[in-house]
Amino acid sequence: MQCRLGCGACCIAPSITSAIPGMPHGKPAGERCIQLGDDNLCRIFGQPERPAVCSDFKPDSMICGGTDAAVLQVLTELEAATLRAS
Repeated sequence: MQCRLGCGACCIAPSITSAIPGMPHGKPAGERCIQLGDDNLCRIFGQPERPAVCSDFKPDSMICGGTDAAVLQVLTELEAATLRAS
């Protein structure tokens, strides 16, 4: 599956613990990544400073198959489930 351009849910919903340019301590869940532009596209996509967790995330029809709002909800629920499990 190809990433739906302009969705941005994976740059908002999950927490990211690794450093991001402009966010040296990562970002909390639900906060927009500073590298997410107004067009909801990653400003550092394909660049070496992009965190591995971002580069490793691959869109999946079970998660990303709905609307942008639905994807954000699914990723938010997965983040919450991850926190409960740890």
